Amino acid sequence: MAAWLIKSEPAKYSWEMLVRDKRTFWDGVRNYQARNNMQAMKKGDFCLFYHSVTGKEIVGVAKVVRTAYPDPTTDDERWVVMDIAPWKAMKKPVSLAALRAGANSCNMALIKQSRLSVSPVTEKEYKAVLMMGGL
Repeated sequence: MAAWLIKSEPAKYSWEMLVRDKRTFWDGVRNYQARNNMQAMKKGDFCLFYHSVTGKEIVGVAKVVRTAYPDPTTDDERWVVMDIAPWKAMKKPVSLAALRAGANSCNMALIKQSRLSVSPVTEKEYKAVLMMGGL
């Protein structure tokens, strides 16, 4: 299983909304690299759920429950969505500042490519984030 980081502005779609909804499709991706990352996701992969703009912290872990399929919010065939469901909330949110300070997370795409909304996470980075978040 692989791990990923997905970003959302909490005012648009928050971790709490995902928990309430129990499942959602991840849409709105209009960056080719992020789209390619979504297409690489497999059912059962884990996604670190990051609140961007407000909060700037990883607040939970979701699981991919359906792999990439055409984005129903557009007629443009280039874009896809995938479905996620909440898995576990972080006991302690992991801030961007803590990620930058952590030796095991300093190479995360979140830090190097801050505008990328869907990015891969190495096993070492994933385990470090879980430990920092109390999971």
